[in-house]
Amino acid sequence: MSKPIVTGLMAYGMSGRIFHAPFIHTNPGFTLKAVVERHEKKAANTYPDIISYNSIEELLNDEEIELIIVNTPNYTHLEYAIRAMQAGKHVLIEKPATATSAEVKQLFDIGRELNKHVMIYHNRRYDSGFFSTKEVIESGRLGDLIEVSFRLDRYKAAIGVKTFKESKEMPANGLVYDLGAHLIDNAIALFGRPLSFNKTTGIYREGSEVPDYFHYHLMYPNQLNVYLTSGLLIAGETPGFVVNGTTGSFIKNRSDVQEAQLDKGMMPTDDGYGIEPAGNEGILTTVGIDNEKNIEPVPSHKGDYNQIFDAVYHTIRNNALFPVTEEHIAWQLEMLEA
Repeated sequence: MSKPIVTGLMAYGMSGRIFHAPFIHTNPGFTLKAVVERHEKKAANTYPDIISYNSIEELLNDEEIELIIVNTPNYTHLEYAIRAMQAGKHVLIEKPATATSAEVKQLFDIGRELNKHVMIYHNRRYDSGFFSTKEVIESGRLGDLIEVSFRLDRYKAAIGVKTFKESKEMPANGLVYDLGAHLIDNAIALFGRPLSFNKTTGIYREGSEVPDYFHYHLMYPNQLNVYLTSGLLIAGETPGFVVNGTTGSFIKNRSDVQEAQLDKGMMPTDDGYGIEPAGNEGILTTVGIDNEKNIEPVPSHKGDYNQIFDAVYHTIRNNALFPVTEEHIAWQLEMLEA
């Protein structure tokens, strides 16, 4: 690799601590230089050499920084990303990129105008379960696909403390923009843009102002139906991945361990990182001659969020195409804001 990309984080809350700082710190393609911490100064407990700025202005004025990670509340993404690019920085923005299709277009247009890379962070493409599901689909062992179902459920009856997610007055609010962005990206990564789609939302938690349930039905060529569902009052365990084809089926729980490991302080370079414990294998059922069923476990792939940062590095240093493309994000926003 050529010289590391000097990087700054706009925040060191849960996402900065878990999903960004450990990778920027351990990936040789990056140098974690600075973070914005307006109140408590916690980053230096793990990264002693980090600079903790008191404001975004101070971060953007650091001329050595080339890449800014915009991991602030949803409604700030557009403004902060534009300000970062105007300060001469490339940007990696957490999902959802923005609240509307028009804002996404504006974001990428400004990136082109200023010759800065706009990259959207979608870690669920790099979960162990998604890797396994993708491999089974691409193997052809399921025949022609009929139905694909992705779920990402929680049980959180209480209204969350992050008001930007819970207030109807704030743009990009609710479960659709939160977990829906992940599921839509999973579908787009595998199958591209649907021919058409239907969207259903509901509000079930007491006192909620924003949708806490959604269901999408995406229609693709060759009669492929893709269903994306999530709810915040789902008490039972639901399979994260179900794929049915003309010659087989695949079922896999969402049991990626990366977030839990990172939350406990594990680094991406530590032994055992990203490896699911035994017993969480997917189940592949195929139908052979004489309609005999063969059932076999499918070992889980290692989850690897570091692939996102490798892609960021090659996009900035080698002008490679970032895997989450501008078109992917435009299609996603079309479905989010519908």
